[in-house]
Amino acid sequence: MSQSRHVPVMLQRCLDLLAPALQRPDSVVVDCTLGLGGHSEALLTRFPEARLVALDRDKEALRLSGERLAPFGDRATLVHAVYDELPEVLDRLGIARVQGVLFDLGVSSMQLDEADRGFAYAQDAPLDMRMDQTTGVSAAEVLNTYPPGELVRILRAYGEEKQAKRIVSAVVRERDKEPFTNSARLVELIRNALPQAAKRTGGNPAKRTFQALRIEVNGELSVLERAIPAAVGAIDVGGRIAVLSYHSLEDRLVKQVFAAGAANTAPPGLPVVPERYQPRLKLLTRGAELPTEEEVAENRRAAPARLRGAERIRESIE
Repeated sequence: MSQSRHVPVMLQRCLDLLAPALQRPDSVVVDCTLGLGGHSEALLTRFPEARLVALDRDKEALRLSGERLAPFGDRATLVHAVYDELPEVLDRLGIARVQGVLFDLGVSSMQLDEADRGFAYAQDAPLDMRMDQTTGVSAAEVLNTYPPGELVRILRAYGEEKQAKRIVSAVVRERDKEPFTNSARLVELIRNALPQAAKRTGGNPAKRTFQALRIEVNGELSVLERAIPAAVGAIDVGGRIAVLSYHSLEDRLVKQVFAAGAANTAPPGLPVVPERYQPRLKLLTRGAELPTEEEVAENRRAAPARLRGAERIRESIE
């Protein structure tokens, strides 16, 4: 698999957002979503004084990016971990605070492109979808064993699928005949279950169901709910965080954490706001920034991306 075809999304903008925090000699930047190492390689190249800590739950991604980042020697520390484990990882490495954090929440190109992982609905593959294939339940197990009501909830909450009930009743009918193992059968079932009008909008009709299954299998939203506040907590004053998300559920979580950090929490009517109520974060993006038309033309996976950035401007005073 060639690594050259993987174009990191909004790369330049991410580097520019983090740059003011990564100029000093002893700075540490964390890439919470290493993937194939495109963002990490760019961070190490652009900030020659910085040390990188990079996390991924996918052992194959760690192996491939380890080869890619080998020229940087001990400036790069790669760790097999889920990104909500960031505080423990930093603790183990003896790092008290970091100056930069980057999250790219998209499914890595490698996972989409490796047919046998079952992430993509465009090709037939075993229904797995685990980012870390050494642990947890697969997408097939979710489809074959979850109660119908739970499947409907997952498709609605994580896939924003309006036709969740129709799809789930078809799934339940079919799984009773024969358990699901491969993606093509599920894609076919979704096509047949949807009314004509629903098939005419928004790309492949299976897209939302696959997204929902992927989020459930990997616990992505619950992990993210823990990870973003943990990352903000790990950043030094003057440090910066940049987060790329790819669907509204992720973006909303990031927005909420950043907005809470940037808010003045003082009771109304105080003539002077004490330090402990002052905002801890300054927002660096107005709303979410979108990729340029040129970038989307070059890399269609950038299309849904939303970038938010924030700077830590004071310590938390409990």
